[in-house]
Amino acid sequence: MSALPAQSPTDSSKRTWLIASACAGVAGTAATAVPFVASFQPSERARAAGAAVEADIGGLKPGEKMTVEWRGKPVWIVRRTPEQVEALKKLDAQLADPQSKRNPAELTPMESTRNEWRSIKPEILVVVGICSHLGCSPIDRFASGAQPSLPADWQGGFLCPCHGSTFDMAGRVFKNKPAPDNLEVPPYAFLSDSRLLIGEAEKA
Repeated sequence: MSALPAQSPTDSSKRTWLIASACAGVAGTAATAVPFVASFQPSERARAAGAAVEADIGGLKPGEKMTVEWRGKPVWIVRRTPEQVEALKKLDAQLADPQSKRNPAELTPMESTRNEWRSIKPEILVVVGICSHLGCSPIDRFASGAQPSLPADWQGGFLCPCHGSTFDMAGRVFKNKPAPDNLEVPPYAFLSDSRLLIGEAEKA
């Protein structure tokens, strides 16, 4: 019997993307932009190697989310509304790691994102859309208020439909949930007010 061909890094990257997407549902109140713009889409080999990816967020409106792929992972970019930003201040007591002190080098590598917004700019959230429990991809639940599988005082965020973990609008996990950690914040930088570079940290 002939041996099975070895998996390439590209195959592994594709498999990771498929697993992360398996649990994803239709976004509730947020629009999802088409990932990538052809003019800056890196080659498949470059993506597998971890090449940085540019994203144009000029058309992203408050309350909307877009997704780009980096290192075979979905990276969410959300333009939070002023109300969503303000609500983050009220949630510390409900969160497992409100100050992102757990695994900071891995999950929140940039000092500029170790704050209550977990972002360089309060209104722009950039996180890897993979649950820290078993690798499912949470779904958007941006609207506040009581909803199925969510508490009555829900302030907006993300719900992992696989096992019920919930995250706020900064990607911080709530207490007593299967997910052990907050969503990962990848290294990124603003090239301009409307353009992001995912995969390279901002220069001090």
